[in-house]
Amino acid sequence: MATSDRPTDSATGTPQAAVRTSRWSRRLQLVLLINITSVLTFLSIWYFATESGWVAAVFLPSPVTVAGEANKLLQTGELWQAVLVSAKRVFTGFGLAALISIPLGILMGVWWPAKAIVDPFVSLLRPLPSITWIPLTMLWLGIGEAQKTAIVFMGSWLYVLLATLEATKRVDPMLIRAARNLGANDFAVMREVVLPGALPGILAGLKITLAIAWSCVLSAEMVAAQTGLGAMIWQAKDWGNLPLVLVGMVGISLTVLLADWVAERVERLLLPWERNRRA
Repeated sequence: MATSDRPTDSATGTPQAAVRTSRWSRRLQLVLLINITSVLTFLSIWYFATESGWVAAVFLPSPVTVAGEANKLLQTGELWQAVLVSAKRVFTGFGLAALISIPLGILMGVWWPAKAIVDPFVSLLRPLPSITWIPLTMLWLGIGEAQKTAIVFMGSWLYVLLATLEATKRVDPMLIRAARNLGANDFAVMREVVLPGALPGILAGLKITLAIAWSCVLSAEMVAAQTGLGAMIWQAKDWGNLPLVLVGMVGISLTVLLADWVAERVERLLLPWERNRRA
C-alpha cells in the first residue's frame, strides 16, 4: 500500500500543513476575541468616566452622545457624503503619488545617477508638512478640488518614494546576479526579480502612507471646504460641538481601517508566498 510523502505530526499523525492551518485559525480567533474585549473595555471605561462625572462633558462627551450625533448625520446622509468627498480627495492624491513615486523609487534603487539627481530635492522637501503647501497651492490652483488633491499629493508622495527606494535596495543582489547569469536582460530582471522582491515593502509603505494621506486631507479641508470629514471637524470646532468633532475623527479612523482591510486582501492575492511564510 502506498504511503503519503507529506510530513505528519508525530503525536497525532495529522499532516503538518493541516496542523499549522488549525493553529493559525485558532490564533486568529483568539486575536479577534482580544480585539473585541479591548475595545469594549475602553468604551466601558469611557462611558462610566463621563456618565459618573469624573470627566466633564466639555472636555470629553459620553460615547452615547457621540453615537447620537453620528446617528443624526447617518439619517440625513451628511456623514456618508462627507466620507465620500474626503475619500475622493485622498485616493486621487494618493493614487497620483503612487503612480509617480513607485516607478521613480525603483529607478533610484537600481540606477545610482537617478538617486543622485533626486536626493537633494528629497532632503529639502521631506521636513515640510503638508500644511506648509497651502499658500502656494492656493496661488497655483485656487481653492477648488485640485488644490485639495495637491495637498494630499504633496503630503504623501515622498513617503511612497522612500518606502519604494528602501524596498528596492533590500532585494538580494545574489538573485539579480543569478538572473543575469541565466541570460535575463534588464527588463526581465526588473520584472521577474526586482519588482517581486520589492513588492512586499512597497505595499507596506503604501498602507502606512494611506493613513498619512488621510491626515493630509485635514489640512487640505481647512481652506474653503464645505464638505468632507476634515471640513466637518473644523466647522464643529468653531461651533464648539465636541461630539461632532469626535464623529469626524472616528469616521476617518474607520475609513482607514476599511482601506487597510481591502489592502490586506489585495496583498494576499498579489503575495501568496508572503502569506504562507507568515503563517
